[in-house]
Amino acid sequence: MTQTIDATAQHSPADDDLLARARQQVLEEGVGLSEADLLQVLHLPDDRLPEVLALAHDVRMRWCGPEVEVEGIVSVKTGGCPEDCHFCSQSGLFESPVRAAWLDIPGLVEAAVATAATGATEFCIVAAVRGPDDRLMAQMREGVAAIREAVDINVAASLGILTQEQVDDLVEMGIHRYNHNLETARSYFPNVVTTHTWDERMDTLEAVRASGMEVCCGGIVGMGETIEQRAEFASQLASLQPHEVPLNFLNPRPGTPFGDQPVMPANDALRTIAAFRLALPRTILRFAGGREITLGELGTREGLLGGINAVIVGNYLTTLGRSAQDDVELLAELKMPMKALNDTL
Repeated sequence: MTQTIDATAQHSPADDDLLARARQQVLEEGVGLSEADLLQVLHLPDDRLPEVLALAHDVRMRWCGPEVEVEGIVSVKTGGCPEDCHFCSQSGLFESPVRAAWLDIPGLVEAAVATAATGATEFCIVAAVRGPDDRLMAQMREGVAAIREAVDINVAASLGILTQEQVDDLVEMGIHRYNHNLETARSYFPNVVTTHTWDERMDTLEAVRASGMEVCCGGIVGMGETIEQRAEFASQLASLQPHEVPLNFLNPRPGTPFGDQPVMPANDALRTIAAFRLALPRTILRFAGGREITLGELGTREGLLGGINAVIVGNYLTTLGRSAQDDVELLAELKMPMKALNDTL
């Protein structure tokens, strides 16, 4: 895990200048760092890591406050996806153990009620599709109405690439936030997905923003991208100005093209958290998939003290997460209040 700062270490004047500049620009003014500065953050030595995490935490507290937004997710349509996202075991093109399945409306409502019982304020309905067809949109309409009758919780969605008509339909249903990840830097995207383009994803995000729904857009780090591309990705997300950025760390899945990728080193993951916070001082930065194997218990705590201000609790779409109760207890221990539902309505 992280190393203790050595008081005798000879610190680089360039790194001293970077951190001083970040304190002024990001902490005091609320303006994110440039791509060049983010690259320098990602190259900071381990003995500067506690310092930059503390700065990122100060930025989060200054511009976002102490509250943490807690979210649960459920897949309404799992597996059998026609796209070839190389990290994803839900693709029907790979030899992975996930098989196509649909969740019925009672199951969807049950998942939403269970999510709300943890204290979560957000419930996201996800589908493994290129984009929704008529069947899925009809199920969304029925499911969202049933959830609203059963429980008081914000409903978000992640259904892939949308048409303008589908964007309008989701707004009419009352979906308040739409997730569509860019996944990685534009320059690395062709190494991750070949069945659609980065620009197609961006078109959906622009339509979502114009509709008035909140934009949720992040991605996965540790997929073989360079440090330079990691800085590029953070900078591109900052240009998009999303309301929320879910930050995933690759959990290599058997049977996928990235199944043999090494797990990202914990210190690199923590540097990435700090860099993303310094790129996006006012944005919800959410712990998402892969934190359990990449960071473990101690690293999860360090991330929450290093810029993170939202978490997905419970299991992910095809992988196991920490128990929701463990995360809730950790937030209480850190004296980080969960965001009240009426603050998000």
